[in-house]
Amino acid sequence: MDRRNWFVDRTWMDMPRTSDEYEAGVESFIEYVLMYAEADANGKYCCPCVKCINVCRVYLDEITEHLICDGMIRTYRQWVWHGEKVDINILPSTSQTSVRTEDIDMDDRLEDMIRDVGPENFKKAYIYDSLCSDSEKPLYPNCENFSRLSATLRLFNLKARNGWTDKSFTELLQLLKEMLPEKNCLPSRHYEAKKILCPMGLEYNKIHACPNDCILYRGVFEGLHQCPRCGVSRYKKKDCAGESDVPTKGQPSKVLWYLPIIPRLKRLTLAFSL
Repeated sequence: MDRRNWFVDRTWMDMPRTSDEYEAGVESFIEYVLMYAEADANGKYCCPCVKCINVCRVYLDEITEHLICDGMIRTYRQWVWHGEKVDINILPSTSQTSVRTEDIDMDDRLEDMIRDVGPENFKKAYIYDSLCSDSEKPLYPNCENFSRLSATLRLFNLKARNGWTDKSFTELLQLLKEMLPEKNCLPSRHYEAKKILCPMGLEYNKIHACPNDCILYRGVFEGLHQCPRCGVSRYKKKDCAGESDVPTKGQPSKVLWYLPIIPRLKRLTLAFSL
């Protein structure tokens, strides 16, 4: 039996990096790499720290340093980049490929999503008509793969997934607009793209959030001015404010736009009852 498929304790990955258990776990991981992983021509291995995410190859001593200082990817439970063989019979049915396919298929369901929301949940009828129009309008003349709405939605998915800033997203939109054929209808600014996906007439709630995604300022946290977990201010600090000053009002550092699910559930319930 191949020993690399035997159970290896990975509980150390969830422990504090300053603990003895974590350091011992890093040492056991390096031993595992030496036994089963294959180095490249320069003797480097994939580094599974949260910054390198198995994309960068470094020497073993650097991997040790990265794992101690930055931490290991906690979702990296099967060390496939370091010699562990995967039993396909125990893999979950939803693979990375199927996730990507579902992400792509989402564009094909835009009409269903718009229909489920329904025009009655918009404060102004023309906003609903505009949303429907964007879902049917080709990105550029004779384009069959993307509508104005689906292209914007796909780009926003990339923005959220990779943590792009609003400024960098605007620069990307401007470049893509220049690269696409003439008379394309791709938005050229982040604000314009946001208006397409978040019509102001659609019922929504704006909830303040911790910049580090620790909490939402609602319920027991609604009256707080800084995060009880990481200590970061709820509001953006002004340039003239001192480092120790915690603002108690102003522009929030991060906002969650929540679209209530009840109107859509009512719509679906009505559809099933027909």
